[in-house]
Amino acid sequence: MAKETTLEDIISLCKRRGFIYQGSDIYGGLSGTWDYGPLGLMIKDQVKRLWWERFVDNRSDIYGVDAAILMNPKVWIASGHVGGFADPLVEDLKTKKRYRADHVLEAAGFNVSGKSLADMDTMIKENKIKSIDGNDFGEVRQFNMMFKTNIGAIESDDNVVYLRPETAQGMFVNFKNIQDTFHPKLPFGMAQIGKAFRNEIAPRDFVFRVREFEQMEIEYFTHPQRADEAFSHFQKEIKEFILDIGLDKEKLHELEIGDEDRAHYSSRTIDFEYDFPIGRKELFGLANRTDFDLKAHSEGSKVDLSYFDEETKERFIPHCIEPSFGLDRTILAILSTAYATDDMGEEERIVLRLHKNIAPYRIAVLPLVKNKEELVNKAKEVFEMVKNIATKNGIAKSKIVYDETQSIGKRYRRQDEIGTPICLTVDFDSLEKGTVTLRDRDRGKQEVVKIEDLENIFK
Repeated sequence: MAKETTLEDIISLCKRRGFIYQGSDIYGGLSGTWDYGPLGLMIKDQVKRLWWERFVDNRSDIYGVDAAILMNPKVWIASGHVGGFADPLVEDLKTKKRYRADHVLEAAGFNVSGKSLADMDTMIKENKIKSIDGNDFGEVRQFNMMFKTNIGAIESDDNVVYLRPETAQGMFVNFKNIQDTFHPKLPFGMAQIGKAFRNEIAPRDFVFRVREFEQMEIEYFTHPQRADEAFSHFQKEIKEFILDIGLDKEKLHELEIGDEDRAHYSSRTIDFEYDFPIGRKELFGLANRTDFDLKAHSEGSKVDLSYFDEETKERFIPHCIEPSFGLDRTILAILSTAYATDDMGEEERIVLRLHKNIAPYRIAVLPLVKNKEELVNKAKEVFEMVKNIATKNGIAKSKIVYDETQSIGKRYRRQDEIGTPICLTVDFDSLEKGTVTLRDRDRGKQEVVKIEDLENIFK
């Protein structure tokens, strides 16, 4: 029976093989921050590339933008973030440690759906729920999650700005710019990949809940009467995207959010949840934000953000469909889906069964031993040949790796752990017969092939 993958398994592999490290590690770390190492960054970049290809490059109705992280603070007042972007905070009265009140109650087995701050405060007190240190909690209160900073040489209330807590608003405030510059017809959208920041009370579960994260988002504008059609379209596209990146469709679940739990601006929301090692949690989101944002920014900026249809002579505020993808959560889903253990040879091995679209390396070229100059030279010759074949087939040369460190068995295990689909071993038969051994990652199956046939094989 296959061993169940834990979050600790994934964290250990990520550090050992250079996928993800704790932020500021040599100084003891900084809670809620993580650094992507070389292999993690390669996966991340592949995911972004596939997302951009599907939602921007292969369409003519979505425009890419890269809005500034710092924005005029009036943006966040108009959007409602300054007044209402908050989590319920509760504090241990003795240690002063802070917790999310809803997480405290959920851990105690209570359903907090639709509960107010007062409700949660009452539930904690009436049920005598204690902190993890066994102490009483204080009153449940609101905690605004936006990071503040100041622009200019002097810190004052007059020059406060915020690190954006989401990328969406940068697209809404550019709605008029896109209209004026490109004159698109509805429906059309904007797409952006970028960093966002939230001062989480209790970051947890590796890269699942962090203070600095990356989002891939679309704001798609349409006639109000066509909004349901656009919603269904992106619902389908999200399910197609998970196949692009090798996620398991059986682990994806669609949760229709009820009226009491939806954001106030949304007329319909679906949370796409995924089976993580930490349980079923939200991975992607899809919302009909109606005309809330464009109306709010029209009022806040006193700039007309309506749309005029030349054909029907109708002027209106478009509705907006928002597919939202958390990149860091996507990486965690990919790693947890691909991570596996099995028995191969005399010992258990760890293997990362990554989809070839996102594996850091497609092919590893390995000399059988590194102390035979003639063999190493042949291996490097094959390495250069395979890189050229990769280029001809639209694969970057960086996706082909050469590895001669440690024994051949350890190199196989290392390539298995980092998810390389194919290893080519150059041995003494390579010198005499012009062959290499092709090893498949998932099955461990080995096949002798002629070097001259490699181009046809990889096509």
